[in-house]
Amino acid sequence: MRKILFVCLGNICRSPAADGVMLHELKRLGLEANYLIDSCGTSAHHVGEPADKRMRSHAMKRGIELPSISRAFNSSEDFEKFDLILAMDKKNFRDLKSMDSSGLNSAKIKLFCDYCSNRNETEVPDPYYGGAKGFEDVLDIVEDGIKGIIKSYEK
Repeated sequence: MRKILFVCLGNICRSPAADGVMLHELKRLGLEANYLIDSCGTSAHHVGEPADKRMRSHAMKRGIELPSISRAFNSSEDFEKFDLILAMDKKNFRDLKSMDSSGLNSAKIKLFCDYCSNRNETEVPDPYYGGAKGFEDVLDIVEDGIKGIIKSYEK
């Protein structure tokens, strides 16, 4: 069982998009039984909320559901539970690294965009304060990265 956690700040835009796209692709490929997928935020501002309505709407236009409910990263559980922890941007990457006081989980923490092959971004931009194009851009980046993640595991 491969266990992957996607992490952004509030867990309502970028990481739920990655979570939903990953679940969608795994189901399409018949691989969902081989993976445990989740998402969370480094902040607790939106705990208990579904993904942002705009992100859900843009994902649904692509036939993708975003079922996640926001939760905060739990260092005492999540470092132990997940094999791969993907930060959507460099700030969250640094925050995750700082939460790993022992340094034992450092190799598990990576940047999401490291798995992109058709995009040049180094971070998934936060679309929260932008317009429709920002949400579409996030989904484009996420779809590329998800393909790379699956490819790296299914070689």
